[in-house]
Amino acid sequence: MVLGRSYFVAGTDTEVGKTFVSAALLTAAANVGLQTAAVKPVASGCEQTEYGLRNEDALLLQEAVTLHLPYQQVNPFALEPAIAPHIAAIEAGKQLNVSRMAGVCRGVMCAGADLVLIEGAGGWRTPLGPRAFLSQLPRELNTPVILVVGMQLGCINHALLTAEAIRHDGLPLAGWVANFVRPGMARAEENLATLEALLPAPLLGVLPHSETRDYREAAQHLDIRPLIPS
Repeated sequence: MVLGRSYFVAGTDTEVGKTFVSAALLTAAANVGLQTAAVKPVASGCEQTEYGLRNEDALLLQEAVTLHLPYQQVNPFALEPAIAPHIAAIEAGKQLNVSRMAGVCRGVMCAGADLVLIEGAGGWRTPLGPRAFLSQLPRELNTPVILVVGMQLGCINHALLTAEAIRHDGLPLAGWVANFVRPGMARAEENLATLEALLPAPLLGVLPHSETRDYREAAQHLDIRPLIPS
């Protein structure tokens, strides 16, 4: 078994279920006895609590892992407004620093987990500042990418463009997950078949639409063997 595999989880857009899929992948890994950890380097839409700013997605990742780390290590950049991170950072008087994010991620990657997931925010080219993008983080870490495809109208174009950008940035696409974010997608099987034929990476699973959003149940639909080769 190859230990210490780390992946960056990207989405074809915002609200396509990156956190839900990440939690399901972490659960699938834990179900086969692997130690897991996760990082959500930057998150907007945080809420003020007695412990400070807390993000729902980061808390879900914290719940899904087996290696429990302090919240500040899971989500080092927490921003309150539920808007684009670079705009939220400007309003908060903060600077989003890729090198600092990378340092936090490396700390988690060295913590002894068999599988580490680093979840992005929004899509692949989410801005962090005037000349900085979140896509620079996986480049600095040299991590392969898992793509979450929100299965809805337009997903083929979004998925192919994102995969093209990932390859252009010199990173391998390790796999992708089809996540049905809404019920009743027209021609669902045909869209899936087209994506399987055109995306240059293995399909790790198809997650049906779920009102409960139970990531533990969703884990049963995933095959993580391509991520942790024996």
